[in-house]
Amino acid sequence: QVQLVESGGGSVQAGGSLRLSCVASGRTLAINTMAMGWFRQGPGKEREFVGGISWSGSSTRYADSVKGRFTISRDNAKNTVFLQMNSLRPEDAAVYYCAAGISAIATMAYQYDFWGQGTQVTVSS
Repeated sequence: QVQLVESGGGSVQAGGSLRLSCVASGRTLAINTMAMGWFRQGPGKEREFVGGISWSGSSTRYADSVKGRFTISRDNAKNTVFLQMNSLRPEDAAVYYCAAGISAIATMAYQYDFWGQGTQVTVSS
């Protein structure tokens, strides 16, 4: 089993930055062979793909809405994935979740096997 714990959420003004972290525990040898994804869910909205990173970190993929503003990275030695969020907008406000799944980057939530509990991001205008 793999446990994921997100941190780094908070409240910022529009234009500000936050860096989210997701630490994996449990079968960490397995997590280092998995792609990791970040999703978000705003009030009354469906969970949506934000971005993902391959197991090696060599490939990343982003939703169009965050391209150029968000960056995903990972440190397999520390079993940690990061989401650097810059130029935040009010519409970025949501609960952000990290997830671990198959070896290739996937954009659908059902393609991920393990999920964290989420961290709240609030952006004021």
